[in-house]
Amino acid sequence: MSNMPKYKVEHYESKIRRHFDPLIEEQELLVKQFKTEATKRIVGKLSKKMGADKILDAFKKAEEQMKKAQQDAMTFFKKKAKQDEKKTLTYSMRNDDISLKHCEEQLQEWAKSLVDRELRRRPEGEQLAQLEAVKQRAMDIVYENGDDKAIATALDNCTKKIGITWVVDTSKIKQISA
Repeated sequence: MSNMPKYKVEHYESKIRRHFDPLIEEQELLVKQFKTEATKRIVGKLSKKMGADKILDAFKKAEEQMKKAQQDAMTFFKKKAKQDEKKTLTYSMRNDDISLKHCEEQLQEWAKSLVDRELRRRPEGEQLAQLEAVKQRAMDIVYENGDDKAIATALDNCTKKIGITWVVDTSKIKQISA
């Protein structure tokens, strides 16, 4: 790009973002919806395939037993504290070890990465990738050209494919009467 003032480059960048960002955000929401649904479905399948389902079931049972034991302990100590006013409760329940929740979160993360790859193959994911590529191409046009007319023409040709008119014909706009 030769001798294009910074304000012009910033103007083009702003205009490109103004045109593309809403389209990309809309497509990302569609992809996110499919991602959430697919991730929920895949977590169960993934845990079975990996053999983690048996471990998770055992963890659930153990945690249920642990919760019951904690509740029993709390009931016991509270009861003893009520019986003798000199006794105060000074214990805290703290668990820094791995939990069922940690295991499920890990599977969720692994499932998300599988879903991300799969979503890029769906029509919504392909359209998102296409929008991002056209936006990048529009940015490249601005950086690689120095002539305003050449930029406008190239951007109009580039964005026409996705339904954005870069050069708006203002000759048909009616005069506003005062």
